[in-house]
Amino acid sequence: MTTSTETPESVESPKLQLDIKVQSPSACVREVVVTIPKTEVSRYFRKAFDELAPAANLPGFRNGRVPRKLVEKQFRDQANDKVKNGLLVDSLAQVTDTDKFNAIGEPEFDYQVLKVSEDSDFTFQFQVEVRPEFKTPAWKGIKFEKPVEAVGDAEVEKALDRVLARYAGAESTDEPAALGDKVLMTAKFSLDGKVISEMDEERITVAKRLSFSDAICENFGELLNGVQEDGKRSGKVKMSATLADAEFAGKEVDAEFSVIEVYKMDRPELTPEFLTELGDFDSEQELRDFVRDSLTRQAEYRTNQAVRAAVVELLTESASFDLPEKLVRRQTIRELERKILELRRNGFDEDAIRGFVNASRRNAQASTEVALREHFILEQIAEEEGIDADEADYEAEVELIAQQSDMPARRVRARLERQGQMDALRNQIVERKVIQKIVENANVTEKKVTPKEGDEHNEFAVYHNVVPVKNTDAIPEAKYDDKTPKGSAEEKYTSKNTEE
Repeated sequence: MTTSTETPESVESPKLQLDIKVQSPSACVREVVVTIPKTEVSRYFRKAFDELAPAANLPGFRNGRVPRKLVEKQFRDQANDKVKNGLLVDSLAQVTDTDKFNAIGEPEFDYQVLKVSEDSDFTFQFQVEVRPEFKTPAWKGIKFEKPVEAVGDAEVEKALDRVLARYAGAESTDEPAALGDKVLMTAKFSLDGKVISEMDEERITVAKRLSFSDAICENFGELLNGVQEDGKRSGKVKMSATLADAEFAGKEVDAEFSVIEVYKMDRPELTPEFLTELGDFDSEQELRDFVRDSLTRQAEYRTNQAVRAAVVELLTESASFDLPEKLVRRQTIRELERKILELRRNGFDEDAIRGFVNASRRNAQASTEVALREHFILEQIAEEEGIDADEADYEAEVELIAQQSDMPARRVRARLERQGQMDALRNQIVERKVIQKIVENANVTEKKVTPKEGDEHNEFAVYHNVVPVKNTDAIPEAKYDDKTPKGSAEEKYTSKNTEE
């Protein structure tokens, strides 16, 4: 595909004459070649020297009085940099305005190797990730089953026990450890006798399983049952099958757990003083109502997730496209952040969230690919239906997160903005609205299901990578490397177009 843009020059903002060629090697990637004619390159050089001349300072000449030919000779390198950056910034902006594709990543090209000359056209090419193009699936009138949970008194009582367990006092003991006790311990992990990593002191609840960021010990509770202070236990941890380091992926690693202390838990009584400390509750009933509300939101979350899964499964059957590996890797952290926000607003505690994070990291690539496909489909429906997030939506989401975090809403919002998570919040809101609209137009049958019972002794999660993460495996956080100057073409193009 070739597009030419010729616009008469205006005094304020003359547009460049461009020749743009775009190829589509895959649904989410565009390869673009941009050619700027020599006449335009010369115009930018004249402008650059016009800007440099008044400030030119050479021995034997007053400022601003250096002959033009000498300015062009002495300040050629500065002019080259100004022209190259100016041509890139302006041409990339015009490429965007052609609406030939919707970029969601940075254009990839080597800024340093590009050369510009007054005597020739300026040609550069780049590759950029874009939103995939696909036909919107038919979503009106789809049929699916909706599971519905009911939260009763029994569920509230069990959940209250779990809440009190988290606030239980810990008393060091010589007695052997059992499920539900806490231990202060370190760990050493090795394969074929070679130490891979060591975990510093962590206070861990003795549960049936212990999960790490990249592995899981399935029989942790069995291993530590009966262990006493200064005791050691040896076992195995199973590494994630999707681990980036192929040397360890899916393997069993030797683990040596060293217990420093054992703590028996003394659960607190629901005294007025404790209720105030716990959350400024006026009565035990108010606490129970709060727990019931959290359970209800968790049940609604599971219902909504089941509905979402059913809906997107039907939609993705007719919308197939490949996803670039770099896009998936970069998006993994953002998808994880979005999920954490969603879990917090739906009343899940930090222990449950930590377990989710570890499970997600162990299967990061596969889950991110699924989430990206869902996002692109739901985002396209949102655009076609004019669905977006407004200020009231943001305020409601922040308020729910604040309630669960026991923090002021203003502080929560400031933290989200500082951490760049407002985009994740926006995606969460929009996708939920789209699902709601699809459900309103669907043929839905409800099915009563037994509420999911939590097991406080089932699993405990700790943030530790058994296999240290290599730099090449990490999700890149910085947008620019040392070779890309701030304010350059890459930065301005991305800030104008990135919409993940």
